[in-house]
Amino acid sequence: MHRQPQPLYRRWFSRLALTATTLAATTLTSAAWAQDKVTMLTSWYAQAEHGGFYQAVATGLYKKYGLDVTIKMGGPQVNGIQLLAAGQADFIMGYDIQTLNAVEKGLPVVTVAASFQKDLQGIMAHDDVKSLADLKGKTILANTSAQTSWLPWLLGKYGYSMDQVRPYTFNLQPFIVDKNVAQSAYLSSEPFMAMKSNVPANFFLLGDQGYPPYGTTIVTQQKMVAEKPDVVARFVRASMEGWKSYLADPAPGNALIKKDNPKMEDDLIAFAVKRMKEVKAVDGGDAATQGVGVMTDARWEQTYKFMLSAGLLKPGVDWKKAYTTQFVKDLKVMP
Repeated sequence: MHRQPQPLYRRWFSRLALTATTLAATTLTSAAWAQDKVTMLTSWYAQAEHGGFYQAVATGLYKKYGLDVTIKMGGPQVNGIQLLAAGQADFIMGYDIQTLNAVEKGLPVVTVAASFQKDLQGIMAHDDVKSLADLKGKTILANTSAQTSWLPWLLGKYGYSMDQVRPYTFNLQPFIVDKNVAQSAYLSSEPFMAMKSNVPANFFLLGDQGYPPYGTTIVTQQKMVAEKPDVVARFVRASMEGWKSYLADPAPGNALIKKDNPKMEDDLIAFAVKRMKEVKAVDGGDAATQGVGVMTDARWEQTYKFMLSAGLLKPGVDWKKAYTTQFVKDLKVMP
């Protein structure tokens, strides 16, 4: 039976969320309040890069914090921001640039945590290329969305020309047959395919070269933050504890990932988990000292300034509306 929380508890927990004090200090369990139903929409088909959320379902972390969470898969035809704004999801996996663009358009969305301290986007090149600075004269295959995200950053930082850029159609064959080709790549996807094809390649994570956005952020509506800060706080904490748990033992989360996405192979999941650990996506950067999920004003300002300089954002946008640190600044889910 659905049982409403006691008003006294609700008032107490709201103050807790708003002041961003740690939820771990409380000994309350799911028995202490109703299970709030929450829907989380992912950015793609289920994969290891979503593992922390699936782990929080599989291990009961969401239930521990009074949440009944349903994870829905995204995909190529799914517009998460639109569905969030329309109330079809409570939270989505987002991306800083996407959220800033939404704020520019007047959509009431806000980022409340960052799963990854760096975007997992990169460039894959043949093994003779030792750094991104070596791409001069190379053909760079870039996906369509790169034009409004990382490509202007890459061209600007290294002085490359759009004349080098060709479309990436998610077919690895042009890369395999031409050593003069480098291409858009995601941490665990294209490098895994190259390895399976016995093609020696080097992968350069843009986040390690100064590309500023966070990766796999949690985005919700401003209304949710204002009216249900306790739900947001619990969802953020459980999700970040889920990420910590997933990196320690991903088996529970992997079982649910494969249930949602039966095409997901064990060796690809294992490769992705290994690579996330190696680049310290979850527990590196500021997360190493401030806890998993942390975001800072300085990092958001870097992304804002990059977008402004690249013409991806109009001057005068109130970029601070795109995020809030109130749920992560004192969270302290330490790696």
